[in-house]
Amino acid sequence: MPQLIASVEGVEVKHVYLEKDRTTLGRKPHNDIVFNNMVVSGEHCAFELKGIADVYIEDLASTNGTYINGQMIKSRQKLKDRDIIAIGNFRIEFLTASVHEKPAAHEETSAMSLSSLDALGLPGTSGQLRASLKILSGASEGLEVPLVKAVTTFGQPGVAVVSISHRRDGYYVAHMGGSQASTLNGKTVGAGAVLLADHDVLELADMALEFWLKPK
Repeated sequence: MPQLIASVEGVEVKHVYLEKDRTTLGRKPHNDIVFNNMVVSGEHCAFELKGIADVYIEDLASTNGTYINGQMIKSRQKLKDRDIIAIGNFRIEFLTASVHEKPAAHEETSAMSLSSLDALGLPGTSGQLRASLKILSGASEGLEVPLVKAVTTFGQPGVAVVSISHRRDGYYVAHMGGSQASTLNGKTVGAGAVLLADHDVLELADMALEFWLKPK
């Protein structure tokens, strides 16, 4: 099914599958997709699903506008695969069902099992801690991105990309690709997964991220 992948300066902050006939995005909590940022209007834009995979976007008279591939939209517009929607400093990539499908049921079950074990706080799990990355540089400095998925990727494709995986004994980072090396506390990150510690600093190209662990 169609999906939206939202990022800020290359850091993925939200991944949404468009399952409803109408999905709203805005700053107010009643929206289906909530971006708690002042550049986003209370009710900013809406996505309409027609049939299986046709998606239309409409700006809801927002203050700062909605842009597709750099152009402000003036009316309801059909989205094409890999269109980039810009709202303030948020970048939202639209993908059709034919490119990336929703994870298989057994994959979701595995992730749920992992979360269930962690929630119990058993020895060897990180269930009593909430993990996040804090952006240390750029226009989004200070933004905190929670790590809520089993595997999350960060960075800019072709430049520097890493994955952070949630395992029973903690969070691990590994380099996935790109022309520039990624570093962890000044040391190059390779393809082999490395355990992250509280306040470790990741550097991806010109972006620095601090890994945090906090009590839930």
